[in-house]
Amino acid sequence: MGNSSRVFVTRQLPGPAFDRLRQECDVRVWPGVMPPDRQSLLQEVADCEGVLALLTDRVDAELMDAAGGGLRVISNYAVGYNNIDLAAAAARGISVGNTPDVLTDATADMAVTLMLAAARRVREASDEVRRGDWKTWDPRGWLGVEPGGKTLGIVGMGRIGEAVARRMVGGWQMNLLYTSRSAKPDVDSRLGGRKVDLETLMAESDFLSVHVSLSEQTKHLIDAAMLSRVRPDAVLVNTARGEIIDQEALADAVEQGRLRGVGLDVTTPEPLPTSDRLVGLPGVTIVPHIGSATTRSRYAMTEIAVDNLLAGLRGDPLRCPVMLEG
Repeated sequence: MGNSSRVFVTRQLPGPAFDRLRQECDVRVWPGVMPPDRQSLLQEVADCEGVLALLTDRVDAELMDAAGGGLRVISNYAVGYNNIDLAAAAARGISVGNTPDVLTDATADMAVTLMLAAARRVREASDEVRRGDWKTWDPRGWLGVEPGGKTLGIVGMGRIGEAVARRMVGGWQMNLLYTSRSAKPDVDSRLGGRKVDLETLMAESDFLSVHVSLSEQTKHLIDAAMLSRVRPDAVLVNTARGEIIDQEALADAVEQGRLRGVGLDVTTPEPLPTSDRLVGLPGVTIVPHIGSATTRSRYAMTEIAVDNLLAGLRGDPLRCPVMLEG
């Protein structure tokens, strides 16, 4: 392969594995902090044999053809890959890879962090200090709820959902409900979980954590009808994809007092404008998609993304391939 293979990377990436890529390929890296705009993206991929992309980059048939016919591999720096047209890639013989597993613990930790922050009103209490409004210790002030003995509802019992369940059930002896496309006997036996439909989970959970992948079937999975079922003191957290929740319906639910707290690591769009209703609502904690933002996790993502890219350039099987279903 040598240094002849031309590769475009759509953002600077952390970790030593990125240096390895530079040593083995002719690498062009987008220099900006913001993602490349569409026209720049189409121009930069010209004559490239490999592309290392982020979720913010739409990798469709147009972009693949803009590479000039030599594109052999697309490596996505993410677990998700809804930004990539897998059918178009398959039709052109282009391999696609992603970075699963390595961000499971980091994202699960963030989901737990957001649940506790929302339940204990951390953002609002901290804002009081920043404004200079903290006058005294008030026995009635900033009363929250504790997770101990409450019911946890996991929407999508995959790797991250199970990691959250282990933390919350093991740490706070929570009762566990979950949704899943298939039975999870290990979850049932080890964590006392019970598989239910989404309607039941929404109605019976005190804490809800969203972990399904984004698809046509899951877009706005949690809509106004589902939010109407939640308990008024429930806490809802989303660390999956913003589009899974209808945010207008969510803002309505918060304004109407139908949720105690909300924690969002993902939104629609990203970044969320400060003018968005959710930003200013009490009880809502929003962070800028930092679920995987630990040194360990991000370095590991870079390593897998680089491994996928180099394997595809050699014509070898990818370390973590994404296959077109059906």
